[in-house]
Amino acid sequence: MDNLVQERNFNFQRDKYMSDKNIQEFLSAGVHFGHPTSRWNPNFKKYIAMKKNGIHIIDLQSTISCLEKASAEISKLVRSGGNILFVGTKKQAKDVIQQQADRCGMFYVVERWLGGTLTNFSTIKKSIRRLAKLEKESSEIYDNLTKKEVNMLERERIKLSDLHRGIKDMKHLPSALFFVDGIHERIAINEAYTLGIPVFGMVDSNTDPNTITHPIPSNDDSIKSINIVVSYIADVILEAKGGNKDNSENELENNSIELEEESK
Repeated sequence: MDNLVQERNFNFQRDKYMSDKNIQEFLSAGVHFGHPTSRWNPNFKKYIAMKKNGIHIIDLQSTISCLEKASAEISKLVRSGGNILFVGTKKQAKDVIQQQADRCGMFYVVERWLGGTLTNFSTIKKSIRRLAKLEKESSEIYDNLTKKEVNMLERERIKLSDLHRGIKDMKHLPSALFFVDGIHERIAINEAYTLGIPVFGMVDSNTDPNTITHPIPSNDDSIKSINIVVSYIADVILEAKGGNKDNSENELENNSIELEEESK
């Protein structure tokens, strides 16, 4: 009985330490900064801790709680063989989304979201097959063409490569969608909902969290904030796939520094 009590106390202290550690990291990354109070969504009220200098401050305990719940669900999906589609087409999110999706072996969209990417996936697959033909130098598509026609096909290849580079190998619809900024990615979110695909993502104080399956209240405009949350999700996916996240803390810090420098 005493051993059981000691184990529970140890687990409580460990969980409290991890929570405190995460809060300090999140504070340093500015995850708690919301939008000006004039731009808030009333449905976000439950995730707001206070107002400061005209800005809403997000409750980081809520952020961590929501992140852990979302991570548990994503882990279940990945363990059962599912794939996650990362979406981040805004400037601050592009590099982070691509790096972390590549790191955990998942698909991503960082350029313009093409309407119908999910709801009209058969057409997208045709476009990807077209890209595969264009990328094959020995393809018969290049036979007996003039230099001008070859240049036109090259421009088409570059355009399709930019649009589809993160989903070229996606043979089926994803098991879930993870996004950054619920307002910016509303078309992708709506398509996922239409198909019954669960949606996870970072939502700021100007977003209605009730429209998201698993919202993670957080600053979705700061590169550091996006990096720390998306990296956490990538780590969860790696663990669920049976991989490891060696030096993940150092990698997270290095990526954050690099991304901040690139944004300047």
